Amino acid sequence: MHNKLIVSIIQTPLFWEDKTKNLELLNKALNGIKPGVNLIVLPEMFTTGFSMRSVELSEEMGGPTMQWMMEKASKTNAAIAGSIIIKEANRYYNRFIFMLPDGNYSYYDKRHLFRMANEHLHYSPGIQPCIVNYLGWKINLQICYDLRFPVWSRNKFFDKGYDLLIYVANWPERRIAAWKTLLMARAIENQAYVIGLNRVGADGNGINHTGDSGIISYLGEVIHACKPNQPEVVTVILDKPDLEKFRVDFPVGLDKDDFHF
Repeated sequence: MHNKLIVSIIQTPLFWEDKTKNLELLNKALNGIKPGVNLIVLPEMFTTGFSMRSVELSEEMGGPTMQWMMEKASKTNAAIAGSIIIKEANRYYNRFIFMLPDGNYSYYDKRHLFRMANEHLHYSPGIQPCIVNYLGWKINLQICYDLRFPVWSRNKFFDKGYDLLIYVANWPERRIAAWKTLLMARAIENQAYVIGLNRVGADGNGINHTGDSGIISYLGEVIHACKPNQPEVVTVILDKPDLEKFRVDFPVGLDKDDFHF
């Protein structure tokens, strides 16, 4: 078990529906990350931007982008995590891939599809959460619009809980206040570290994204806030003993309400 988890997040613009250019851009960002990082997080739909052209842009599991993730995870000896468009059994998913350095992976399909952009007409929703056990850390994978639904991210604590909650996103500038506020809320109510990684720049629909990515402590305190409208690669160290001590000292999980989803 690793008492400390070293995480790098890549806040970046994305070329609209251009996988080749996006992977070239991310290659440069990855080359700048120093050895020793355990986990590298990429944005939602990091090869395409938030596109509804699921049929044309999707890949099968094990396709070129997953091969790229496998190669980069092996080279950096770090897990690589981010969402891409996947076709499986004639359905399309906004799928969050968590690729390990040894080539094994876990994945989560976005549960809450953003109907205001008709995402629900082009993708199928996920049906279950995904908590990855990595280096002794339990990590809950979530995508963008999921942030608005606290029941879905509810930390059950104890043996079924998690330590780190990750949101990858294409969250627009016009609603960025909600993004920053809800990231802190999820951290406080779940007594967990929260990473919210958002892209920057305008997409093919002219919607601007300021990034405003953040890494939040289990106290709801901002460990790092990325500068708006700028590409940025940030590396932080998360401390598990500190988290566990706080949960013992302030055990709100013992008083949680019981409900099922």
